[in-house]
Amino acid sequence: MTLSGFAVIYLVWGSTFLAIRVGVHEVPPFLFAAMRFLVAGLVLYGWMIARGERSPILRQWMSALLLALLIFVFDYGLLFWAEQRVPSGVAAVMLATIPAFMSLSEIVFLRSQTLTVRLALALLIGIGGVVVLVSHSLDLGGAPIDTTGAAALIFAAISWSVASSLSRKLPLPPSKVMSSGVQMLAGGVLLALVSSALGEFRGFRPATVSRGAWLALLYLIVAGSILGFTAYVWLIHHESPTRVGTYAYVNPVVAVLVGYYLGGETLGPRTILGTLFVLTSVVVITTTPAKKPALSPAAEDTA
Repeated sequence: MTLSGFAVIYLVWGSTFLAIRVGVHEVPPFLFAAMRFLVAGLVLYGWMIARGERSPILRQWMSALLLALLIFVFDYGLLFWAEQRVPSGVAAVMLATIPAFMSLSEIVFLRSQTLTVRLALALLIGIGGVVVLVSHSLDLGGAPIDTTGAAALIFAAISWSVASSLSRKLPLPPSKVMSSGVQMLAGGVLLALVSSALGEFRGFRPATVSRGAWLALLYLIVAGSILGFTAYVWLIHHESPTRVGTYAYVNPVVAVLVGYYLGGETLGPRTILGTLFVLTSVVVITTTPAKKPALSPAAEDTA
């Protein structure tokens, strides 16, 4: 079961980036994302209610709504939108900067981490990887990625890191499955509202969407959201967080290779170098022991 669980979060989550790219080339991006998370959220929420789990109270729903805005609208929504302009493998590499922004969030906002030389170097390497991918001045072969798409992905990564920090303080359902289900459900509703506001429903004809795009949506719902999340939760309870967290630097590699072999995306020196820089940064950050800042004398008296 452990091997199967890791296979799911490594291979399935890594391959979802190509499935997103397939879908958003035929279905408006925010509408496509809304379809994915509405269905997945309803399934998880309904499953937990059927098992006798209590529905969240109002305060928990409000917390889920805030996190849904940050995670599903600002992170996933922008990811789906950006994949109209950025190759799926590169999009995965850009989102691999999330640990860097989470680390910065812990240093600046939570004050639960201090900026060490090792951490500073890792952050600079990660930034260097992004520069390699977007720079027009570096002659590395192959065109740099779309600047607007890259900016959207960076904003998405920042939004996820902020949500991760907030989730530690907000009142949420104790069940991880219920918590994720209501967040997905709320995120699906918000994405549908954004899609409507952007006019994505106008002119959309489901009958014109190819079978491949519908299969991509089904894959994202069943394999990416429901199966992937279930495997992740199981692993969290049976393996060390460090081992489970390795998906953060395996997924981009899988996404780049899947995009190259199955999606016809280019894999030149620019993509390889940028990916190596970002993944080096992620590995260093995720393996750096947490070092809390020293307490002031006044704080030590009350600690």
